[in-house]
Amino acid sequence: MGLDLPLDHFRLLGVSPATDVQTVLRTLQLRLDRTPEQGYTEELLQARAALLRASAELLSNDERRAAYESDLTALADLAVPMLPALDVPSSQEGAGLLLLLEAGQPLETFLLASRCLQPPQAPALGSGREADLTLLAGEAALAAAEEYRRERHFEVAARTLHQGLQLLQRMGQLPQLRQRIQVELDALTPFRVLDLLSRDPTAIHEREEGLTLLEQLVQRRGGLEGTADQGFAPEDFQPFFKQIRSFLTVQEQLDLFDRWSKQGSGAANFLGSIALTASGFAQRKPERIALARDRLQASARAGIDPLLANLDLLLGDVDGAIQRFEAGADPELKLWASHQSEEPLGRLCAWCRDWLSRDVLPGYRDLEADADLEAYFSDRDVVAWVEREDRRRGRSFSDAPAGRSDPGIRADPNAASAGLELGAGISSGFGSGFASGLGSGFGSGFHDLQPPGLDPGAAGADAGLAFPDGPLESSGWRIPTAAANHDPEVNGGEDGESVPLGWGIGTLRQFANMRSWRPAGTLIPSLAILGVLLMLGSWLLRGRVPQPAPPPATSSRAGSEGISGTARPQAKLPTAQPAAAPASPSPPPRAAAQQGSVLPLSVAEPNETEIKALLEAWLGAKATVLAGANQPAGLDRIVREGPLRRLASDRQRDQGLGQTQTIDAEVENLTIQERSPNRIAVVADLRYSDKTNRAGKEVNQTKPTSLRNVYVFGRDGDRWRLASFGPAR
Repeated sequence: MGLDLPLDHFRLLGVSPATDVQTVLRTLQLRLDRTPEQGYTEELLQARAALLRASAELLSNDERRAAYESDLTALADLAVPMLPALDVPSSQEGAGLLLLLEAGQPLETFLLASRCLQPPQAPALGSGREADLTLLAGEAALAAAEEYRRERHFEVAARTLHQGLQLLQRMGQLPQLRQRIQVELDALTPFRVLDLLSRDPTAIHEREEGLTLLEQLVQRRGGLEGTADQGFAPEDFQPFFKQIRSFLTVQEQLDLFDRWSKQGSGAANFLGSIALTASGFAQRKPERIALARDRLQASARAGIDPLLANLDLLLGDVDGAIQRFEAGADPELKLWASHQSEEPLGRLCAWCRDWLSRDVLPGYRDLEADADLEAYFSDRDVVAWVEREDRRRGRSFSDAPAGRSDPGIRADPNAASAGLELGAGISSGFGSGFASGLGSGFGSGFHDLQPPGLDPGAAGADAGLAFPDGPLESSGWRIPTAAANHDPEVNGGEDGESVPLGWGIGTLRQFANMRSWRPAGTLIPSLAILGVLLMLGSWLLRGRVPQPAPPPATSSRAGSEGISGTARPQAKLPTAQPAAAPASPSPPPRAAAQQGSVLPLSVAEPNETEIKALLEAWLGAKATVLAGANQPAGLDRIVREGPLRRLASDRQRDQGLGQTQTIDAEVENLTIQERSPNRIAVVADLRYSDKTNRAGKEVNQTKPTSLRNVYVFGRDGDRWRLASFGPAR
């Protein structure tokens, strides 16, 4: 009984139908000279040579070749086309299968070889035929799997290798070839995991198999931090694991991290805390955040205070959060936060929002949530949980005013003007480089599995985690390139906050409703100052100057009444000034800078042209100062203290670095969006570019780009002054 090979003579020999006789003969000689080196028996190699010669002889004879080509054409022209095949005698079946493998048909070779090894066709035990067919099956399985891998059919490739391995194990032969197949099968595991877990959630069986393979892969490595898998280096495993996380649900990740952390993985314990935080924040379950905080504290890792500060904030412990942040944040983070707000709570909110949006909320298949702190603290479940914690821990807070249904932690967007904001549009403007940490996508270095600020040399679970990005990166913080500029026109509003529209008087009056936290019976000095700042911000936005606030009370009665209390600081209006005639538009910014002074805007109801001139005067003055010149005289007549203080801080920082900035900002269009007697909000389209020079050399550049900012002007007496600004939404 023979074997039908799915080949014709042309493919068996390896020539095309257009090949002439001389080429056929040369090809024959090359094939005979290049014998396989896998260890086949001499009998099989001789049979292979005989089959090659038979094909070459047919194709070298004109008459036989013409008849053969006619038969091939007839098969192709049938109503149901048929493929040609060669009938190989059983004595030459091994040689025929070897030629089929050489012709590029490994899967067919594997299937036919496997069939030949099954009863009743199975060869005698220990015979050369058995050895040849077993070797052919193993080599064909490897070749077929490689083809499937190139086509990204990873599961089919793995199944083929598994079948080949089982066949060789059953035959009890070729241990080295079995090892090769096992290595290839292990190397396919990451691709199989990615393939299975990326499938639709309804593919429950496939996803469960993918999770099982993932656990096997991590165990083979010796845990997330392990390096025992020689075939999967840490620099390859890290981006792979990042990508895998985006295909896992929150619960799937929690289950995995819990099991791995019980096995002693510090990275898994940390990632489990992050997953709990993401779940708690997105689903408004603060008890999960509390569990995450407890787990993170129990880990006793170095440098986690900034993260614990965020968790304290999300759990309503504002005072503890601020103290922990100030005590535990490293200088780079504090410097970044200082550019977001001048107030402790504003800095903490900016950091918490950045951490949530970059390191916590991304990376889950079933979770889509924004880092909206105001929405979080407005949720009834969150409010109820925090109030229960208040009663349990003995904390108290001032009652919400009548008519307000939500006593939760909320702040009016106008907090931005006072440099303070809770849950409302803090925008760092810093690009994707900062604190990339645990987000989805790819990265380098296993520090992505640790919280920022961890000491790379810490013992225990932290040992072996790599920090390859240099001294600054070794602390866990990544300061973006935009940090070299800090221009609020680009990086955000005054003190870094965004400036939303919609600051009516009604919302300003709600500003004092922000909850003030403290232990019962005692006023925390820092939070007392915070309450004063809140009221100060509200008064400043009304264009009034309050008298100095009295020192915080220390009696139990004062503590129970709250920071805001019932008594408000008495305020007096500034001394009236003579009414000024309507001012003509201010000179262009460069002209104002050259004059060395700026002109105020005293029109009661300025138009867009006059507001534009005032804005251009500010932009020109700022460009002059950052270029190294002195501040123009009278700049405080058109700009309030906040922007001026920020400008002075930026110039002082540049002087410390020995650098200057050349800024070109041109107002292309300006539209008044809101207007009241004491407040005007405009949206301006700018054409912006800048250059940073140090020691006569350009070290940074922002190419011309379009910006769209919101500028808020407040009326102080009879003058309009710039109060705040930031990117338009």
